[in-house]
Order: sequence, then C-alpha cells, then structure tokens
Amino acid sequence: MNPLVKIRRDLHQIPEIGFQEFKTQAYIFSYLESLTQERITIKKWKTGLLVKVHGLNPRKTIGYRTDIDGLPISEQTGLPFSSIHEARMHACGHDFHMSIALGVLTYFVDNPIIDDIIFVFQPAEEGPGGAEAMLKSSEMREWMPDMIFALHIAPEYPVGTIAVKEGLLFANTSELFIDLKGKGGHAAYPHQTNDMVIAACTLVNQLQTIISRNVDPLDSAVITIGKITGGTVQNIIAEKARLEGTIRTLSPESMGKVKHRIEALVKGIETGYECNAVIDYGSMYHQVYNTKSITKDFINYIQQELDVKVIECREAMTGEDFGYMLKEIPGLMFWLGVESPFGLHHAKLSPNEAAIDVAVNVMTSYISFKGNEE
Repeated sequence: MNPLVKIRRDLHQIPEIGFQEFKTQAYIFSYLESLTQERITIKKWKTGLLVKVHGLNPRKTIGYRTDIDGLPISEQTGLPFSSIHEARMHACGHDFHMSIALGVLTYFVDNPIIDDIIFVFQPAEEGPGGAEAMLKSSEMREWMPDMIFALHIAPEYPVGTIAVKEGLLFANTSELFIDLKGKGGHAAYPHQTNDMVIAACTLVNQLQTIISRNVDPLDSAVITIGKITGGTVQNIIAEKARLEGTIRTLSPESMGKVKHRIEALVKGIETGYECNAVIDYGSMYHQVYNTKSITKDFINYIQQELDVKVIECREAMTGEDFGYMLKEIPGLMFWLGVESPFGLHHAKLSPNEAAIDVAVNVMTSYISFKGNEE
C-alpha cells in the first residue's frame, strides 16, 4: 500500500474536533520522529504542530499549511477504515490534507532545497478557528514564512485537476446564534404568553429578506439557518427558542451591512413579540484572497511543467480560516480534485485516494522551483 494512503486511512479513523486533536497530534509527531532529524525542528502549539525543514542556504522561508481537525458528523461510508470515534468524521478532507502535507514534508527532508520550509499543522479550522490564534503565537511569529500555500479537496472535480483563481476564492463567513426569550404557558391560553416558536419562525422568514432586498443584486451573500430549537412538549407554549446559522459574504463590507440588518430585524422581533433577544456571531473567518502575482506564477508553472489540468474557478461561498494567514502572508489556496459523488461535510464523503500523489507532486515540484530560484 502507498504509505501516504496508509497515513490517510490511519488519520481518517481518529477524527477529533477543534482543539481536541490529541491523538492526531500524537500520530503526526510520532511520524515526524521516524524521519531523519538533522534537517527538521519541531514545535508544538496547543494541539497543532510547526515543523521547520532546514534549507541548504536559506534566503527566505516558504510556508505550507494543513488543517487537522474533523467534524461532529456520524460517518456513513461503510469503509473498513471508518472513524472509530462516535459522531466524529473527517468529512471535509482534512485527513487528505494532512497526509499530503506529510508527503511533501518527507520529500524535502530527503531532497532539501536552498530555502527553509515551514509546515503548519493547524488545529480547529472547522471551529472555533485556529488559524488566527496560531498566526499570532510566538511559535509561528518566530518562524514567519515569506509566502504560504494550502489546498482544499474538491469532490466536484476529477483527480488530476486543480482549480484556482487570482484574488477572492472563499467568502467571509460568520456563525450566527440568536436566542429568544418570551413567556411560556399552557397551550390552551396563548393570550397569556409570548410564543417564541412563532417569533423564531417569523424571524427566519424576515432574515431571508436581507438577501433579497438589502444586498446589491450584483453582490452575493447567504444567510442560512441550519438549526432551530424551542419549547419542551407539544402542549406548552415555548418560552425560549434558539436559531443557529451562518452568514457568508463576498466582501467584509457586505458582512457589516448584513449584520446591521440582522440586528435591526431582531430589535423588531423584540418589540413585536415582547421578548428579549441575544445575538452571538461566534467564529468569524476572513475571506481567502489569493495573492494575484503568486497565483499567476503558480498557474503558469503548473501548465508548463506538470501533467495536471488547471481550471480557473469562480469564487465560492465556502469559508476557510486560512484567509487570516493570507491576510498577512502572500500566497494562495487551491482546490484539489478528488471526484466523489458526495460533497464536503457529507456523512458519505469518500474522496479518491489517487489525488494524494497528484497533490504531493504538484507541491513538491512548485516549492522546489520557488525554493531554488535565483
């Protein structure tokens, strides 16, 4: 078996949620200890890792980032190497991301280039967000790269394809939690209560008018309420209700406008339904904005040097906290084709493992080019 496929399958079995990636960190650390140590230095940061592969005569530092956490999803793939952790799954491909990063790292331990390379094994991408905190850490500040790269699997593209674009790739995102509190009571006496199920349903409908009536039609934004909870039993009017969702916009300015309208509508619900409301925006992720010059250089290199199909894609409403790193460090992220009929965050997602070698070849080749160029 391809050793990177074995690594991927091992990691697939032990998904852990943000800042609880203890087994994952231990697995990666154990693998790193098996490598020739004279060229690498390892630092731990919370449940993540930073690894420097020392260059022959470094002039700059190239960064490569992978996320390492899983999702709170019960796996339904039926694979013999399915998750052994209940209600946990690598349903966003971070097991692929890690095995690819370890493949690239191993290559450069054995085939050093002129420049240093920093490998960032970042926890908590799915939440509450590890990139911004890791970026600010003393450990990473000491090893700050001059440019940085990352990838994300894409089930919709075939193996042997990468998709990328200059500029905006992923949206600005924010979690959204709204708690409503009114007055509960007996179902037979609704006039003596303030029903929060009714208030919540009204608010869900009103929130969609922000997209249809407050966002420029030539811009894009999304408000999705993915979960509603309220009440206790069928014959008691609900005193409390909770809405949980997400906001996604193509610009930071639109995010501000959308939140302003949410707050205005929630104030109206408070008045109209005589209740109290609390808004919590939870984790917020900065847009992934690829450095134009580096992206153009990357596309040109891949097209000229490698047998890989490059597609110029459109921006997506997906969120990725790698955006915080690109906010400070020039670089790019690209989509890696893994051709699966099930999409990201699906309980049956099973990417094609042939994509691992494709990605390792792309990144070792390009980083070698950047790290040895005059």
